[in-house]
Amino acid sequence: MGFWNVIAGRSRPKAANLDSLFLVPSAAITLQTAIGLTPTGEGSVCYRAAAGAAFQQTQDDVVALLDADPDAPDVAVSRDEYGFTWLVAHRDPSDTAGLCTDLHAVNTALEAQDFGSGLLCSLVPFADVSGRRVGLVYLYKQGTFYAFAPLPGSRQRDNLLEIQVRDTLAAELPMERDLGRWLAVWGAPGL
Repeated sequence: MGFWNVIAGRSRPKAANLDSLFLVPSAAITLQTAIGLTPTGEGSVCYRAAAGAAFQQTQDDVVALLDADPDAPDVAVSRDEYGFTWLVAHRDPSDTAGLCTDLHAVNTALEAQDFGSGLLCSLVPFADVSGRRVGLVYLYKQGTFYAFAPLPGSRQRDNLLEIQVRDTLAAELPMERDLGRWLAVWGAPGL
């Protein structure tokens, strides 16, 4: 970082470590044995879609890449109420490793085409037999994870479950320490 950037108080954002997504399958085993949460088989990448043909072509290429494999997941693209785009992949719930590979491929493809600045997060939802749901959210710009557990039928969170997931996975995943960055992702696919 240059001298003038230091004087002006500008800092370089932390580089994403997308390989952290490959730690999620072992974390899924821990969540299942410790808390009773199992993967739902769904995963998604949230990003701010850019205008223009280049971005649309990149998004179409990513969807085609995931659809090309006969064992590939079902892929869908949707927009939420806040205008963010979600690329959603569906796999067998027992194939968390394959799902994380798909999410990694989406993030990497967008980053490789210089659309990394629009990447917000990746999400892997989990559920238990009572119907509680929690999303393991990977913050792209921070390179960390946090838990988001919406309560059914409301815009409230199960903070106790979120903290329990954080404490359970602290030794396995780079968990976000700043609770102010644990943003609500209302309406996220799978939650």
